Amino acid sequence: MEMASSPRERLLRHGAQALSDEELLAVLLRNGCPGRSALEVACGLLKRAGGLPGLLAANRVALAEYGASEGRASIVLAALEVTHRLRRARLARRNLLSDPAAVAHYLALRLRGEGQEILGALYLDARNRLSAEREIFRGTLTRAAAEPAAILKEAIRHNAARFIVFHNHLSGDPTPSKEDLAFTRRLAHAASIVDIGLADHVILGEPGQWVSHGRRGVW
Repeated sequence: MEMASSPRERLLRHGAQALSDEELLAVLLRNGCPGRSALEVACGLLKRAGGLPGLLAANRVALAEYGASEGRASIVLAALEVTHRLRRARLARRNLLSDPAAVAHYLALRLRGEGQEILGALYLDARNRLSAEREIFRGTLTRAAAEPAAILKEAIRHNAARFIVFHNHLSGDPTPSKEDLAFTRRLAHAASIVDIGLADHVILGEPGQWVSHGRRGVW
């Protein structure tokens, strides 16, 4: 009888931790489609996405390519956003300057699957806790696009004591370029003028690969 139990029944009986990735996704999807159960649809989505990590990196366009209908894509995207917000809430309770690895892990999950360069900032209060997160620029980063003004405007708006700027390298190699180093020093100088501290500049590459300018003493 247990083999015939639906994923939802198994969840209610044994808890969510007892379910496979496919079964958890089937519970979210709730319904299948003509000729296919919700579990079969979930298995197909995960197979085409390359497993749960691939699905976590998916956007609406990718989900459509995996065969997800608009309704199913909205369910998955909502679940992923809830996950992201929970991670951000946990991060907000921590002193972010005491654990740069935790910051890098959070940012890696946030930027996973992005097909464009993203420049953003985490704004911190006087106790180094996260008070706001903002995406500043999306696209090919140039000097014109990466000027300090927009970053500092948000810092002042959120009354930040300091901030962590971040961006990703689509090449997968997080090694700072000469432009990255020059930008970091320029940003640190501009921030000091308005009495706001640049706490770090984190560059993300392939999963598990990141560079902290703060650790390297760039400025």
